[in-house]
Amino acid sequence: MMWTERAVTRAGVRLTCRDWDSPHPASAPPVVLLHGLAGHAGEWDATAAHLAPHHRVVVVDQRGHGASERRPEDVSRAAYVADVRAVCEQLGVHRPVLVGQSLGGHTAMLTAAAHPDLVRGLVLIDAGAARADPDTPEQIGGWLDSWPLPFPSLDGARTFLTGQGLNGEAWAAGLEQRADGWYPRFERSVMVGAIAENGTRDWWPQWRAVRCPTLLVIGEKGIMPPEESVRMLDSADPSTATTAVSVPGSGHDVHLDRPAVVHSLLSTFLSELRTE
Repeated sequence: MMWTERAVTRAGVRLTCRDWDSPHPASAPPVVLLHGLAGHAGEWDATAAHLAPHHRVVVVDQRGHGASERRPEDVSRAAYVADVRAVCEQLGVHRPVLVGQSLGGHTAMLTAAAHPDLVRGLVLIDAGAARADPDTPEQIGGWLDSWPLPFPSLDGARTFLTGQGLNGEAWAAGLEQRADGWYPRFERSVMVGAIAENGTRDWWPQWRAVRCPTLLVIGEKGIMPPEESVRMLDSADPSTATTAVSVPGSGHDVHLDRPAVVHSLLSTFLSELRTE
């Protein structure tokens, strides 16, 4: 089962998507997958392959990432939300379930809040509504500066990234080869800019505006403190079903650390939506 590359352009910014449009039941909601900061569409391949026999799946290389526009001028939260709407409209994705990890989950949450008519369901993977630490952009920049670029080989990249507590295979798959070695397919300045707004305020009003069934998938060793997930459950709109699951032994990249668990959770969540 393979995907087809699709291009979407909004306000002059080109977005590249992987469209896993296989035959599936008409009642099955489509799924849009959104990676986190410094991620790429390919990290969702196993998840997309799992879902594609039963759902249309569109995976987005978000602006500034992967094969999409590398140096967009606008990296605001609003720009990322508008991109999701443009992808759905231009590719004919009707009322999808948005699944996002980390910053992609934050984008998914904001999209569901701003466009309740667009989103049928929401899955947030280690992503929440609290204000990020104001030092996060500086920390992200420092972390990216610590990468020993260029990596001389993919094996060397995998070893380094695994030593950073990441899934080295998936993260290395997001690199590009140049004459002198392997580099990220993103710009440091864009990554720092893309996360900056999250540290300026919290996002609880947007979370309370979500009006669709929602699943929170939290890594036991991820970045979300327990009090944040408890507050999200307590403050969710009472008219919609909101569930939280903590995945034992997982870090922040739950979909990469425990893919079988995430696939099972997604299948169950999507199956319940089909019965509505």
